[in-house]
Amino acid sequence: MNYVTSVIVAVLIGLPGSSVLASGADALDSPIAHGARLAAIGGCAGCHSRQDGAPYAGGLALATPFGTIYSTNITPDSASGIGTWSEQDFVRAMRMGIDPRGQHLYPAFPYDHFTHASDADLDALYVFLRSVEPVRAIAQDNQLAFPFDFRGTLLVWDALYLDAGALPVDAAHGSEVDRGRYLVESLGHCGGCHTPRNALGAEKRGEELDGAPVDGWYAPPLDQHSPSPMPWTVKALTDYLKSGIASDHAIAGGPMQDVIVNLSQGGDDDLRAIAVYLVASMDVREPQRVMREQEARALASRVLSSVSVDGKSDDIRFGKLVYDDACASCHDGGREVSSAGALELPLAIAVRDADPKSLLRIIREGIVPRTRARGRFMPAFDGILTDAQIEALAAFLRDQAGHAAPWPDLAKAVAESAM
Repeated sequence: MNYVTSVIVAVLIGLPGSSVLASGADALDSPIAHGARLAAIGGCAGCHSRQDGAPYAGGLALATPFGTIYSTNITPDSASGIGTWSEQDFVRAMRMGIDPRGQHLYPAFPYDHFTHASDADLDALYVFLRSVEPVRAIAQDNQLAFPFDFRGTLLVWDALYLDAGALPVDAAHGSEVDRGRYLVESLGHCGGCHTPRNALGAEKRGEELDGAPVDGWYAPPLDQHSPSPMPWTVKALTDYLKSGIASDHAIAGGPMQDVIVNLSQGGDDDLRAIAVYLVASMDVREPQRVMREQEARALASRVLSSVSVDGKSDDIRFGKLVYDDACASCHDGGREVSSAGALELPLAIAVRDADPKSLLRIIREGIVPRTRARGRFMPAFDGILTDAQIEALAAFLRDQAGHAAPWPDLAKAVAESAM
């Protein structure tokens, strides 16, 4: 989505408590330019655009445990979009999840996060969306199981899980940390993927950003439980949010690639603020993380194809043979700028995740840049490697690169990754 500010922000930035929510640069910006960058952070185009459709015209199928929801047209088309919505209508939808007809919106639209957005940013978003090209595109009917097809059930959901209103400002932190927290918890809605959900599809309280399965992948924890073997620095995480790649860290894959495509159009100051907040949340300087980094660097100094697996289980020994044949030519070379080498896998987070989903999907699908721009590439091995080879490879990487206990039910996870 997109948000805009100029005169409005310039005025509101002087109000008490608003300094956390808008930077000085934003106040000097044009409403549409500022709104476009905030929309990129919100990922509005990512959910409200089909791959073959017009931007913001909706129609993207969103799979949920309760059925399929189709995103709506948020262009200013009067017949099929939000062209007849007043600003008050728009704000109520964003903060309360209720459209102009009084109809409750499904929380696949993350109004439980957007409710925390500032007045200035909601004003900006509204102005921006009024500026995009109107497109006539009637929303497809949702396909939900009973009783979730009855929107009245959302009254109960909202009563239980919608914590409306502004976020409290933490005076103990600097304004950049607070700005980052605001973006993560409101417009950026990072918890939508990185927070586990309960049986009713709500994010679990007390487990914010603690990691969760999403679309067949695993979105790792972004808090103190982050399994990343290499501690994130503010610079590295800012680079990653901007480009999908950072020194000593893996390339963005799966759903995160689409997030990066959107974030890359966000404001540099805001991306840095997000990085500052998340790095602080991960507590990267604690002694345990320093030891993990030292271990990962020591493991990465070896060449995996040369390690001995004598005495290891049959699947790990078999997995080493698969690695030698399919992976070593890139991953044993090491990754340098402009090199053909790939990241040393002891530095990769996927081999240390609590769940093998992401590693298995990367092996099957590879990593291909989402845009036409050049980028890091990994070939797909689905159809080249058998399920038995993929299982053995994952077991070998978990043991020798991740230096971690085996994943339980790995064979089941491999079978599910093929679906």
